[in-house]
Amino acid sequence: MHKPVFRQSGLRYLWLAGLVLVLDQFTKFLALSYLTFAEPVAVMPHFNLTLVFNYGAAFSFLAEMGGWQRWFFSLLAIAVSVGLMFWLAKLKAKPTFEVLGLNLILAGAIGNLIDRVLFGRVTDFLDFYYGSWHYATFNIADVAISVGAALLIMYEFFLRPKSKTTANK
Repeated sequence: MHKPVFRQSGLRYLWLAGLVLVLDQFTKFLALSYLTFAEPVAVMPHFNLTLVFNYGAAFSFLAEMGGWQRWFFSLLAIAVSVGLMFWLAKLKAKPTFEVLGLNLILAGAIGNLIDRVLFGRVTDFLDFYYGSWHYATFNIADVAISVGAALLIMYEFFLRPKSKTTANK
């Protein structure tokens, strides 16, 4: 009998994407519920919780463009998510850095997509700084995308099994 593609592919690990997505949405809910906009709450040296809203993409790219970017980045997130699902469906059901990285990126893309569609902006609240210099404020979805991208890079350059044709050259 034929097993469903879900159990035989990287889609088997969608639970990880789901878990990260729930964590992202829950922490954004907490930030919206307990933080006051733009008022830092010191947590430890060099780290605050600061509620801000991003109307653009990473580092507020295109944030001041009048609103069309909301739908552009939403459509882009949907396209990327569909592409990642197809990619995961083609991979073996093994917990490689590639499979884990793709699931993390998928979770982050969907987490920020939910914010854009529901609220027209992304909720950010993790604020790292040194002295008066502040890194861009971000959220769990952004962390998932960054860690996922790092895992993909590590897999591609250091961990991907070498094919026989490449090894013989």
